[in-house]
Amino acid sequence: MNTTIRIKLSIMMFLEFFIWGAWFVTLGTFLANNLSASGSESAAVFSTQSWGAIVAPFIIGLIADRYFNAEKILGVLHLAGAFLMYQMYMSVDVTLFYSYVLAYMILYMPTLALVNSVSFNQMQDPEKEFSNIRVWGTIGWILAGLAISYIFHWDSAEGVKEGLLKNTFLLAGIAAFLLGIFSFTLTKTPPKVASTEKIKIGDLLGFDALKLLKDKNFAIFFLSSILICIPLAFYYQNAHPFLTQMGVENPTGKMAIGQISEALFLLLLPVFFVRFGFKKTILLGMLAWAVRYALFAYGNAGDLSFMLIIGIALHGVCYDFFFVSGQIYTNSKAGEKYKSAAQGLITLATYGVGMLIGFEVAGWITDNYKTMEGATDWNMVWIIPAGIALGVFVLFALLFNDKIKADKETLSH
Repeated sequence: MNTTIRIKLSIMMFLEFFIWGAWFVTLGTFLANNLSASGSESAAVFSTQSWGAIVAPFIIGLIADRYFNAEKILGVLHLAGAFLMYQMYMSVDVTLFYSYVLAYMILYMPTLALVNSVSFNQMQDPEKEFSNIRVWGTIGWILAGLAISYIFHWDSAEGVKEGLLKNTFLLAGIAAFLLGIFSFTLTKTPPKVASTEKIKIGDLLGFDALKLLKDKNFAIFFLSSILICIPLAFYYQNAHPFLTQMGVENPTGKMAIGQISEALFLLLLPVFFVRFGFKKTILLGMLAWAVRYALFAYGNAGDLSFMLIIGIALHGVCYDFFFVSGQIYTNSKAGEKYKSAAQGLITLATYGVGMLIGFEVAGWITDNYKTMEGATDWNMVWIIPAGIALGVFVLFALLFNDKIKADKETLSH
């Protein structure tokens, strides 16, 4: 892969995740302050991510893999996304805003697979080259958060009060427009499947991999993956409004610590995997969810602010040790025939089904647990998902007994 292609792919990844980081982190606070959304209304808006994840395989499988070059579809989806971002920026009503976000997420979620397709198509050795390109996505997300807090100050107490968080959609829209135009300059990535080949819906959703559920251990892992997404949804939906209401300064910038931690623990994951095996690594990830939420429940913005920072910093352990370990485990269990189908099924189970349930539960809890003064009872909002995570930890520890240790070859795939 020559230097020009590497630079282009890095810019593509940077913008892809800059867009997401520029509006999604602050979304919960925006909904509560700008649109006066209830917990269940916020849950509905956040669940558009899950609907996007469910629809994405159809857009990729029915259109991208068969009829058009991946880089052209990427360009069209982001240009349409830029228009929808502008509509979100202009919205003053939560119902109308929901329809724009739903349309946006249905267009955006497929681009996550498209940027990978475009990247892999240019690589001679994806196992060695991909991480160096993908890291620019994490850098993009981090810089979006830092810009919102430390350059624009949209998430400051005054900024939130003045409704400045709506500017995040303008920022994301400009980045989406730039990526839309830039995508047409990327190296051609033609369709991989003949347009005349028969389509099976089961193939698109990874249903072929359901055969793996006959294996008791894989079935327990599959169920645990869905259940652990309930606590995950609480973080996406509530962390930013929580930090803002607690009076933490520059909350968006501080939440970028989570992405920095994600990048660092991704490098440490192979070490843990080889030394401790899959079960202990994934249990550590589950336990980290319970610990981080306990820290959120009992920390504050004053003398115990370090508890909140540690909770944010645990994101790398929470996310990488469960989700990335899970992808590696799924890959090793599936075998050549079902590799893609198995990954598709796990994505559908977690980002689709699991997160849908999670956002619904998080919205209900947020609406139903209030203090005497009518404010959100953040202590209970965090203790409940901590308990759920602990429950999944115990379930997995007792029922999962896969003795296979991951070898270095499995890790590299």
